[in-house]
This record gives sequence, structure tokens and C-alpha cells, in this order.
Amino acid sequence: MSKIELRKINSENWREALELSVYAHQQKFVAAVTPPVAIALAKAYIRPDGKIVDPYGINYQNNMIGFFNLHYTPDSKEDYWLFHFFIDKKFQRNGFGSDSIKELMKHLKQTHPSCNRLRLTVHPENEAGKLFYHNLGFIEDHILTYGEPTYSILI
Repeated sequence: MSKIELRKINSENWREALELSVYAHQQKFVAAVTPPVAIALAKAYIRPDGKIVDPYGINYQNNMIGFFNLHYTPDSKEDYWLFHFFIDKKFQRNGFGSDSIKELMKHLKQTHPSCNRLRLTVHPENEAGKLFYHNLGFIEDHILTYGEPTYSILI
């Protein structure tokens, strides 16, 4: 298993985060804009739906290889959401995605002890994403959020 580190995006690493990208055919699965981190960082400032939005870089051997936003209501049990999760195209297909999700779940247990469920949405056309999350233990909730199927996992 790789040694993944989650690091909050800050004034020292935000430019590195903006350099991350996915393949063109994956873009619509991550964000409607390029680079995908741009909209995610804007959400951290805007705080849609009044939630806290923490942007994180996914690091491996001191290189940022991926990104995600954690949206949540502090001290809630089930209002924790993963958005804009992706591994940079240069680092895909190496197990970093699943290692990152496992590291995120450990992080949630440590830093948000009230959290007992993580939720996310998957673009309806993203068959690889559906399989990826299913293999990690996420279950489809059979509801739509922002027009996309919602999945969740107990922490």
C-alpha cells in the first residue's frame, strides 16, 4: 500500500493544485470547468448550502497527485460529502485512488469523530467510477443529488 498524505490546500500549495488534471474524457465526471481544482477552490470560498468546504491535495512522496473537496456540517453524523475527487492523469491506475479514499476515511474518524457516513455523487455515465466506489464498499442510495446518483459508505 502506498503512503498517501492528505494536505489541506493553502497559500503555499494552491498553485500546485491548479496544475492537476484528468484526461479529456474524464473531465465531465470531475467538474464542469478546467482546471477542475478552480471550481473546487471557489466553492471553498463561497461555501454552497452553508457547508464548510475543505479542499485537500492528495500527496505521495511529496508530490501532489490528486485532489478533493470535503463538504460538511460540523458535528453532524451524516452530512459529510466528497466532491471533485480525482487523481491526476499522470498517476492514475496505480492504486492511488483507493488508497486515498481509505486515507480519507481514517482522517474522518480522527478529525470528525461524529461522522458516521460519507456521501458522494457519481456522474450517470461514469461506469468506471460506479465500479470503483462499489469495490470500496459504497452503496447506491437510490436518490439523486444535483441530478446524479448518490452513494454512501458507513465510516
